Amino acid sequence: MINAALFPALETLLAVARTGSVGAAARQRHITSSAVSQQIRRLETHLDIKLLERAGRGVRLTAAGEAALPVVRELWSGAEAAFGQLAELAGRPATTLRVAASDYLGKGLLAPVLGDLLDEDPPVRFELVTTHSTASVRLVASGDVDLAVVTGQETPRGLEERHLFDQPFVWVGPRRRDRVPLTERLRREPILRLAAESRGRALLDQYLADERIRPVSTIDVPSVSLLLSYVSGGLGVGLVPALALAEVPADRIVSAPARVPALPVTLVWRVAARRPPALVRLAVLLATAGARVGARLARRGRKGRSES
Repeated sequence: MINAALFPALETLLAVARTGSVGAAARQRHITSSAVSQQIRRLETHLDIKLLERAGRGVRLTAAGEAALPVVRELWSGAEAAFGQLAELAGRPATTLRVAASDYLGKGLLAPVLGDLLDEDPPVRFELVTTHSTASVRLVASGDVDLAVVTGQETPRGLEERHLFDQPFVWVGPRRRDRVPLTERLRREPILRLAAESRGRALLDQYLADERIRPVSTIDVPSVSLLLSYVSGGLGVGLVPALALAEVPADRIVSAPARVPALPVTLVWRVAARRPPALVRLAVLLATAGARVGARLARRGRKGRSES
C-alpha cells in the first residue's frame, strides 16, 4: 500500500543524502532539525530498515540507505513529472528547472537564456547550482539537477549529451609596460590555478609539465571569476576559457591564445522517455546560444592568430 503521508519524509531523506547533514537538510526544507529526525525515524519504522548513521559531525547513508536512494530518487522524479503534467492539463504549468554550471558558463551562456525564460508566460522557475563540470555531471547522475552545462566531460552511462561549441583557452595576465610573452612570464610570476578537479587545471598542469616549468609561486582559486579578479588586480598569470574574457576590463589585462586543446562544451541530462516542455525549451535555447558563442569564439581565435 502507498502511504502518501511518507512523501515529505522521502523528500527529507533526499535532502539529508545530498547535504550530509540534518541541520543543512532542515534549512533546505525550511523545517526544524528535530522535524527532520522525526521524519527519518518514521520512514525507518515504516520500512523496517536503518537508513542513516552518524559520521563525525554529520550523517551518512547506511548500506541499506545507499541501496534505497536510487529507488527514492526515481519515485520522487516520477511524482514531480506527474504533478507537472497535471498542472499542464489544468492550464497552470509550473516547472522548476534545476541546472548546474561553472561560474563563467553561468554568466556567459546561461544567464541570458534564463532571462528569456523568465519573460515567457507562464515564467519558468529555476534553481542554479554553481560548481565545476565534474561535480555538475555527478549532480545530474544523482538526480539532484535536471541539466548541466559542462566542459570537457565524459558522459557516464544513463546520461545523454548535446554538443554546444568547442571552448578554446587563453593565457591572461596583468598588463605590463614590457611586452614579455605570457608564456615566459609563467616562469617568474605567480601562477593562478583552478580547482584540482577542473579540466582547465588539467590543461594547465599538462602544459607546465611539457614545458618543464616549475612555478615560483601558486595561487589556487575555486572559480574562473576569482582568477580573473586576481589578474585584474595585478597579480598572477593563468589559463582561462576564452568565453570568460568578456567579463574583464581590457585595459587591465593582456591575453594570448594558448596552444592547448580546445574542449567541448555540452549539455548533459538523464535519459528519459518524457521531459518537461520547459526543459526541452531550455535545451533548444542553449543550443542556439551555444552556436552563436562558438562562432564568435572562432572569429576571435582567427583574429588572435593573425595578430600574433
